[in-house]
Amino acid sequence: MTISDFLIIPATANHVGYAEQICNEMFESAKARGTGIARRKPEYVAKKMEEGKAVIALHKDGRWAGFCYIETWGHGDYVANSGLIVNPEFRKVGLAKAIKKRVFELSREKYPKSKIFGLTTGLAVMKINSDLGYEPVTYSELTQDEEFWKGCQSCINYDILKSKDRKNCMCTAMLWNPEEKERELKEKIQRRTEAKERLERIVKKQSLLKRLEAKLWKSTKKMVAAVLPVSTKTV
Repeated sequence: MTISDFLIIPATANHVGYAEQICNEMFESAKARGTGIARRKPEYVAKKMEEGKAVIALHKDGRWAGFCYIETWGHGDYVANSGLIVNPEFRKVGLAKAIKKRVFELSREKYPKSKIFGLTTGLAVMKINSDLGYEPVTYSELTQDEEFWKGCQSCINYDILKSKDRKNCMCTAMLWNPEEKERELKEKIQRRTEAKERLERIVKKQSLLKRLEAKLWKSTKKMVAAVLPVSTKTV
């Protein structure tokens, strides 16, 4: 089985029939890890599908293979890709990475100016986020929307979060900031432009030196040609 056996697409109303299976697996997976966010109801997941704010992976035989949805916070200033789940039958073929990449792209399409963030204890998810360009940040750089933080109340580590005044917890916070990425891109383009200009100056100098060398050699040949006949007569 390979990643080519799956279709990874934005979910639509046609996929709401998978909502209950997805929610059950989210709950079981969170229970197995010993951590997790608020349990989502099938109606909530179905609504995300209907709004086009989710990505679903389907096996070529029609079975659901994975899922992830988009949430917005702080009046759209922040976006989170939440509820990433892969059907246990289809794990270890790269689905999590492929789904995360597609939902990240969907988030950028729908909310190009929003900061995309995540909280996770999973090393695999951290690696995927890092590959997408997320940076580890402090909790203070995340949304301060109270509705988001209410989602942590069902986690077994909530008391830790509360005792730390919401400054840190067991999860690692990661952020993709479009303003920073745009600045980095401009700086990269500027560095490439400067490097190209330096190279062009070097090439120009080399060309000038070659012309000078050719001119000097031509002049030297003339001088030698002028001297040799005189020397021959003298001898």
